Amino acid sequence: MQVISLSPLDLSIAALLVIALAALSIPMKLQLSRQLLVAGSRTVLQLSLVGLVLKTLFDHVHPAGLAAVAAVMVGVAGVEIMKRQKRRFSGVWGISVGVLSMFVSSFCVTVLALTVIIDIRPWYNPQYAIPLLGMILGNTMSGIAVGLDRLTATAWDQRMVIEARLILGHGWTEAIEAIRRDSIRSGLIPIINSMSVVGLVSLPGMMTGQILSGTLPVEAVKYQILIMFLIAGGTGFGTILAVTLGARRLFDKRERLRLDRLRP
Repeated sequence: MQVISLSPLDLSIAALLVIALAALSIPMKLQLSRQLLVAGSRTVLQLSLVGLVLKTLFDHVHPAGLAAVAAVMVGVAGVEIMKRQKRRFSGVWGISVGVLSMFVSSFCVTVLALTVIIDIRPWYNPQYAIPLLGMILGNTMSGIAVGLDRLTATAWDQRMVIEARLILGHGWTEAIEAIRRDSIRSGLIPIINSMSVVGLVSLPGMMTGQILSGTLPVEAVKYQILIMFLIAGGTGFGTILAVTLGARRLFDKRERLRLDRLRP
């Protein structure tokens, strides 16, 4: 099956949808026209740059190149996690926990898939490593962000309850256990919902792209199942780690509640 190449004119026609939406938002006073246009421009610029970088990586397969790209992707994802928080952790610690949780969940899961499941030789082949890492990072980031946001927002709203438990002699783990558990559940709900309706309500982008490029539907389905399971594992382990570290950060060594470590 031959891949149909898209011309600049084809992409321009698709871009008119975003421009029309931005124009429509003006009389509706949504105050989103500028954001839509900026986001659309960033989409074109960022993906074009990624295409050039990937072309270079594909031509010169080397673990150092993959490590550099992966470090940038994981770092940006960690920063974005903190930006999505209504009440984020202050200082370098907040970004560090985001980067650490993304590394442990997404990067390690990607390496496992490349070396054990798909068994690519060499395992750092960017044709497989970069797309896998990108898909896992994007979805895992959302789950971790939701879990941390639920943790900090609920801890702030229920600070009197937490402090009452501490006064009664409960340790910090007992005082915040219910909030921690609910936060982890919140982070996992999106991926559980996605797995529940995939194939029935939605056709994921990876599977659709493979089918459009000529891959047999059965093979595309196999890869999509693999991706969904990798995303679920990465999201689960990443959310558990991030929420657990975040819950500990809310208390000092004397087990006092330290909401001053959060900032709006």
